Parts: sequence; structure tokens; C-alpha cells
Amino acid sequence: MKKLILFTFSIFLSIHMIAQDSGLGLGVLIGEPTGLSAKMWTSEKTAVDAGVAWSFLGTGFLHLHADMLFHSYAIDVDKGKLPLYFGVGAKLVLASNLGLGVRVPLGIAYLFESAPVDIFVELVPVLDLVPATDISFEGGIGVRYFF
Repeated sequence: MKKLILFTFSIFLSIHMIAQDSGLGLGVLIGEPTGLSAKMWTSEKTAVDAGVAWSFLGTGFLHLHADMLFHSYAIDVDKGKLPLYFGVGAKLVLASNLGLGVRVPLGIAYLFESAPVDIFVELVPVLDLVPATDISFEGGIGVRYFF
């Protein structure tokens, strides 16, 4: 019985350890803004990502965003995966003046072959709509653990 439990557990870990292009990942984003990041894969090439973060611009404010991401596996690597991604999403700023904007994230991620972890770097042009129309940039580096 003990061997059966160990075998089942090792199979579960093996499947789980290579599953960064599926499931839910939670982690951190460091940059502008800095905070918590989540990513839920909807297929091998699409995902929804979201963040709850703090912007240090001006007096600082709470930043919420959600994006639909599309991944391209055009770069081959020996181990893991290295997708480029782009997307479109929305941003909500909770400050003395409410802010709304449209995000266009552009990035690259590394999905480890032997661990349920990804690291990513992204640059995000933003069309701010409220309280005034403006163009700004966000971005950073992050890491997520996939469950």
C-alpha cells in the first residue's frame, strides 16, 4: 500500500511539475505597478491575467487590471518553453480621482520544464481614458507558481 501511495504521488507530481501552460498561477509583479499577479490558462495559447498592485507614481494609488493574453511559441529552447505574448485588457485606478484605461501588454515568459513556475517580463502601453485621455507605460518583471 505504501508503494502504491508513493507511486500515485510521484505521478501526480510529474504531471503537475510540467503544467505551467494550464491551471492557475499566483505570484508577484515588480515594477510599475508592484503587487500580486494571477494567470489562468484558458488553452495552451491563451490566458487571462490579472493584477492587484500599488503604483508609486505621485501620491500612490491602488491599481487593478485584467488582460486577455495570446501566446506564440515561435522561439525554441532546449528545456521549458519561451512564449512571446500580447494582449488587451483594462485597468482601474482607485485614487482620489477614479481612473480607467485600456492596456496592451507585450511580454515574454519562461515556463520551466521541471517546476510549476514561470517568470515573465512585460511592457504595457496604456491608453488612459478617465480622468483624462493620455498615453502611459507600465511594466515589470514577475514570477508565478502554478497550482
